[in-house]
Amino acid sequence: MRPRIERKCFSLKHAQLVLPLVCLCLSAASTFATTNVNRVLIRPDVSRSHRDELVKRLRAITGLTNLTFDSDGSLRLDGQAARGSEHARALLADAVSGANVIVLEDASSRADVAFCRVVRGRWVRGEAGKPAAYVVLIDFTDFEQLSGDVEARAAFDVGWGLLHEIDHVVTGSEDSTTAGVVGECEEHINQMRRELGLPVRADYFFSRAYLNADANFTTRYVRLSFERRDELSSETKRYWLVWDAVSVGGST
Repeated sequence: MRPRIERKCFSLKHAQLVLPLVCLCLSAASTFATTNVNRVLIRPDVSRSHRDELVKRLRAITGLTNLTFDSDGSLRLDGQAARGSEHARALLADAVSGANVIVLEDASSRADVAFCRVVRGRWVRGEAGKPAAYVVLIDFTDFEQLSGDVEARAAFDVGWGLLHEIDHVVTGSEDSTTAGVVGECEEHINQMRRELGLPVRADYFFSRAYLNADANFTTRYVRLSFERRDELSSETKRYWLVWDAVSVGGST
């Protein structure tokens, strides 16, 4: 999800960061070798407020009003949805029943994480017979630093960040390496935004926002563009998100 300036493409084939202690210390972990096991879990040390925020955002996107995390950390997608994004529901369903384990971890205020990031995990007690594991690092505090148009904020929150990283794992999609191009992964996420009538992300990379800042503080404002086409007027309206790249970790 990282809207960086430098042109780095994410690929699961080339992920080099291995977490030495990705021990899935959840009750469901011992049953991963069996079938019909939920493969998306949230770590138990994620605070209740952050867990509730994530659930709230995912419910709004998917339309699944009963979506929740069980007591063992498993993501549950129970219930019918009259609204919401069909593609978002399908992506989460594929993740829950897929071949890989996805662990959600709170990385709030970490300097090496901008919004969200996925890395390859490693089983502590051996890899034999166990599925590949990936860890989605979520910096909840970064999302609190955002300001800008209401429409853009609705199209870029912690729920959208998680879906972006899950799409990398489930579909193997990659991020853009070219300015002005959103990339394969964000094309998938933009389809979900269209289903909700939200503006779509117009660029993968952020750009400099030339705003006046207090000279007494170190700031570096950047902005990310979203757009929506008005079918009646055939005009495309642009929306912006703005944040201080000094405060948001990983935004070099």
